[in-house]
Amino acid sequence: MALSMKSCSGRVAAPRQVAKAGRKAVVVRADGAFIGSTTNIIMVASTTLCLAAAKFGLAPSAKMGAVGLKLTERPVDLLSNDPSGFTAADTLAMGAAGHGIGIGIVLGLKGIGAL
Repeated sequence: MALSMKSCSGRVAAPRQVAKAGRKAVVVRADGAFIGSTTNIIMVASTTLCLAAAKFGLAPSAKMGAVGLKLTERPVDLLSNDPSGFTAADTLAMGAAGHGIGIGIVLGLKGIGAL
């Protein structure tokens, strides 16, 4: 089945040629101004606080499960050399939560014009 390139008015539309960007046209640079900026400090602080809260038993983790509003210790099948039982899954989960909180803070401050 052949497809025709006709528009609604019945005229034949010419196919467009899309120019490909050469490899030399793409410029990638690393901006050193982000390190130490307000946004960077907010992201580092929120991620660190979430990781510390889970590490010291103030937030739910693989070892400390939430039952209602209380944290109770539960058996863990994941092996960890950490004395408090902090696992790789805890690190990923709390890192993601810290980034989510940090993004909310940054966007909120940008929304009100304080950042």
